[in-house]
Amino acid sequence: MRFIMVGAGGVGGYFGGRLAAAGNEITFVARGAHMETIKNNGLSLKSPCGDLCLPDVRVVADPAAAGPADVIFLAVKLGDTDAAIEAIRPIVGPGTTVISLQNGVEAEDRLIAAFGPGHVAGGVAYIAAAIEAPGVIRHLGPNQRIQLGTLPGHPDAPVAAIVEILAAAGIDAEMPADITLAIWQKFVFLVGLSATTTLTGQPVGVIRADPRGRAFFHDVMAEATSVARARGVGLAADFARDRLAFADTLPEAMRASMAHDHAAGKPLELPWLSGAVVRMGAEVGVATPVNNAVVAALTLSG
Repeated sequence: MRFIMVGAGGVGGYFGGRLAAAGNEITFVARGAHMETIKNNGLSLKSPCGDLCLPDVRVVADPAAAGPADVIFLAVKLGDTDAAIEAIRPIVGPGTTVISLQNGVEAEDRLIAAFGPGHVAGGVAYIAAAIEAPGVIRHLGPNQRIQLGTLPGHPDAPVAAIVEILAAAGIDAEMPADITLAIWQKFVFLVGLSATTTLTGQPVGVIRADPRGRAFFHDVMAEATSVARARGVGLAADFARDRLAFADTLPEAMRASMAHDHAAGKPLELPWLSGAVVRMGAEVGVATPVNNAVVAALTLSG
């Protein structure tokens, strides 16, 4: 299979690098100094799962220059989704599968609207990784998992084949029975982690150890869970409590990527995280006062 990875940051750079190291044909889409460094010096991964130095990596600024592909992964920030969709239109052929590895729960609908259900599969990425320096991806912790699944109108066979290729590249890959549920499971936790670590400026260890911080974390996730259930997603009523227990297993210093973006003065994915909870809650008649407060506070904080 021919792969294109749109976005070569922590998620795209890591998983694309593993695919490349295993001998798969992959083109990265990147920009700026990161793209130039990869083009001239290659891509490096620093990871507990094994470091990699890939001296010969194909990277382009425009997806159209990559040519047609069997699989296109989107690994850009949610605010760049619409631009990415337009950029990949010329290379989505009759047999192309497009998969979002982004945060949020709305990318799949946007992709289906653009390309039709026969071209879109669901994806979830679990990894803590970021660009350490141009051309260098730093992976923190051993977790590096991808879940892929079919959505209505897309055949199973191509997705199963992609999962096999990912697994052969050393990635923890699986095909859950319900990819929509898997997408929401990640979303609920990410909304909580992003809201709390960004708004407080504290890592998860501090938040979970403080009774008020712990209650705040739980309530953000509980609202997201209620919205999911009102939309027909099969999350348990106490899913927020389950995710809070999961948070107790995380490294104390962990922060969401949105917290790092906020500290660096970069645009936030807030409209597609807590903002999405508020928006979808209004659509299904579920009150979301905690997430609404998060949106208001972070919007005003700049």
